[in-house]
Amino acid sequence: MDFVVPTIDEILNLEQLDSDIFRGTGVFTGLQRTYGGQVAAQCLSAATKTVEDDKIVHSLHGYFVRPGQSDKDTIFVVERVRDGRSFATRVVRAIQDGKAIFHMEASFHVTDNDGIEHSDTMRTVPDPENVVPLEQVDGPLKFFKLWAKDWDVRIVPEDEFDHNKYTPSQQVVWFRSKKELPDDQTFHICTLAYMSDLTLLHSALVPHRDAHVQMASLDHAMWFLRPFRADEWMLYDQVSPSAHAGRALTQGRIFDREGNLVAMVVQEGLTRTLEEGKPAFK
Repeated sequence: MDFVVPTIDEILNLEQLDSDIFRGTGVFTGLQRTYGGQVAAQCLSAATKTVEDDKIVHSLHGYFVRPGQSDKDTIFVVERVRDGRSFATRVVRAIQDGKAIFHMEASFHVTDNDGIEHSDTMRTVPDPENVVPLEQVDGPLKFFKLWAKDWDVRIVPEDEFDHNKYTPSQQVVWFRSKKELPDDQTFHICTLAYMSDLTLLHSALVPHRDAHVQMASLDHAMWFLRPFRADEWMLYDQVSPSAHAGRALTQGRIFDREGNLVAMVVQEGLTRTLEEGKPAFK
């Protein structure tokens, strides 16, 4: 079946149905279910449209409740939980066929506060220009090349970065939007929410190359720490501290090319062994 891959502009351009209700148009993407990063990005986009310009999102926490269908429209209902002087809080539900498929809480903070400063350091890796693009290699992410045409993703070879001996599963990825994006930090944040789900859960498979598992995002949390551009190179430093009982925990630190830590991600996902002859289900 032919499918059309929506651009990030089309994904984030929600139709406003009421003051706090929005709709995202469904487009068949060739995936078995709606890509989790798309739902998260659209939820965040809906939330940002209800917050004053003096505040910007600094964190989100979401749960994937049901698998969505990519070819169906999704309704996003925003609840204005709090509007304070420094912080605002929103809860968003993504709904298909009258049922929630994703639930998100997002917090917004004013941009003019001062405070202490420190940051982790980015590990030394090859420049992205010296890493082969993902669409040119085979592997567990080969599906990616079929539909994520707007993203330049490059997985750093395992023998080209120093490993933490205390962490069993590590993966380092350069990524960016191939297209130049608008000069709007909120747009870049929503774009990063979309991109953050592209490779993270697969970092849990690094020590299990031959494993056959059903994979699906269960929850997703992000913290946006410093300004960045999603159309410039960022390094996604990923680890999976634990996999047990059919679930894997993954973490990611995202740096800009200058080594500034701009975001952090934590996700738990389904990594259940696929038994021969039995259907995959969530």
